[in-house]
Amino acid sequence: MGALTRLLFYFKEMICKVESFQKTSRISIDISKKILLYCSMALKQIYHGSKDYDQMVKLRYEIMRKPLGLNFSDEELKKEFDDILIGAFEDDKLIGCCILSKIDKHCTRLRQMAVQKNKQGMGIGESMMAFAENIARDKGYKRLTMHARDTAIGFYEKYGYKVKGDQFIEVNIKHHIMEKEL
Repeated sequence: MGALTRLLFYFKEMICKVESFQKTSRISIDISKKILLYCSMALKQIYHGSKDYDQMVKLRYEIMRKPLGLNFSDEELKKEFDDILIGAFEDDKLIGCCILSKIDKHCTRLRQMAVQKNKQGMGIGESMMAFAENIARDKGYKRLTMHARDTAIGFYEKYGYKVKGDQFIEVNIKHHIMEKEL
């Protein structure tokens, strides 16, 4: 039995145990959904201008821009050509994304982290963070920084990010710079 087969068998067995342990428990159902999502989710780099990139722009618009009455300009999207574009996929459908933009040879900036609303709280953001950090390390970066919305600070703190400096306003929303040494 191959490693992937053993892993899938293990997850299936774990789901059955969780479901039989507490059939009526919402926690049990949530854990089962997360395990199934992890088994079917793929994380990968996206190429600028591809169909996956089109899905990424649409998701970012729906989650981050539309609620603020903002759009992307062609100039903004062209600047992303040299960025590292990351997507989380369930089958061929994008369910989460983020971008790494080079600051200098030692630092990259995480931006535009977005997860489909009905998939939030299922570990997708956590998986993308770990994937993005690994890519950044592989590219030789020593530090990751971001402009975090104040509402997301707690999420990033769970993964070792620290607030740096004072609060500021960006796109009419309160933000803080957060950093992590890789």
